[in-house]
Amino acid sequence: MTKKEKYLVALDVGSSKTCAIVGELSDEGVKFVAMGAAESKGLRRGLIANIAAAATSVRRAIEEAEGVAGVPVERAIVGVAGSHVRGVNSRGGITLGHRPRDINRDDIHRAVDAARNITLPEDRVVLHVLPQEFLLDAHDNIRDPLGMIGERLEVNVHLVTSSASAMQNLVIAINQAGVEVADTVLEPLASAESCLTQDERELGCCLLDIGGGTTELVVFSNGVVRHAAAIPVGGDHFTNDLAVGLRTPIPEAEKIKREHGCACKDMIVEDRSIEIASVGDRPPRMVFTRMLNEILEPRANELLSLVHDELQRAGFASAIPAGLVLSGGGAHLKGLVELAEGMFHLPARMAAPRGLEGMPEQLSRPEYATVVGLLLYGARARRQTSQKPATFVGKLKSMFVGA
Repeated sequence: MTKKEKYLVALDVGSSKTCAIVGELSDEGVKFVAMGAAESKGLRRGLIANIAAAATSVRRAIEEAEGVAGVPVERAIVGVAGSHVRGVNSRGGITLGHRPRDINRDDIHRAVDAARNITLPEDRVVLHVLPQEFLLDAHDNIRDPLGMIGERLEVNVHLVTSSASAMQNLVIAINQAGVEVADTVLEPLASAESCLTQDERELGCCLLDIGGGTTELVVFSNGVVRHAAAIPVGGDHFTNDLAVGLRTPIPEAEKIKREHGCACKDMIVEDRSIEIASVGDRPPRMVFTRMLNEILEPRANELLSLVHDELQRAGFASAIPAGLVLSGGGAHLKGLVELAEGMFHLPARMAAPRGLEGMPEQLSRPEYATVVGLLLYGARARRQTSQKPATFVGKLKSMFVGA
């Protein structure tokens, strides 16, 4: 392995923050080397609105990481998110012949290709093909059919699709920053890599990645992805509500939200007064913390209701007994976990990313779940491809393990 091949770079271009992490591959896994972060510019609701501004944010984050790591960053694994993300389940299969025979790797490849061969709108591209289980003649729930005997092989897959133009604009912005896109990964899928336990994946859970502009979700059951979707509400909506409701600048509203905001009125012990800045040259004013809750709780209820409706529509509302895991910067809002538990009548917790050797404590916060997960995802993919022979079945197994 050359010096360049030893390093992996993960890049999370969010609506609020752009973050890059450099990791070094080792026999044990992947070791944290350096991190760079910059305020995101040129994005709106997870979509590129200004390519030059977005490229500048990426360049600043990359340059900071390069400076600490002491190695040049040329390629990166990039997270994809936004309201343009869609997920759909599909089934496809092949007939193996008139008589039962052994299933080989090419058969599995062709079955998965048949399952992904669905008609998509012109502007949609397939981001992930995530196998769920194989069916062989009368037998179902097969994880790996290689070497088994049968006549008809089918597979259920979950297809994650995204807007082709949104993807192209993201790639262009990153390329303008001098970085090549090595791979693209759905952000909540990456977050799951860093903060879900295998028990949660097997029993059934929903991960909510609450970003600045949108909230993406993935549902796991029996160890595999069953559903993926995006909700057009994120942490910035809470901030904007406070800015409008309190007539205060957005940076002040963000500060108030982080320090004093609470989404669950039952958790407010004391209605304290706080001083806030006014718009323009007007003098500061005093407001009470209960006023913040009266603004934040309706928006939190809207977000969770939209999630509940999406799960209900997709048929997974009763399929997540392990509950919900909240990641992303929006997960920090006090009372949101408790509000989710009350609405869904299920356990809920805040994500705590893990898995990188030598990872600083700062990265164990939920807003870093995606970028940490991207690095782990990339390291696992690198190990899979470096194993000889590199097989399609190996890729499928890696999807089952980590997806």
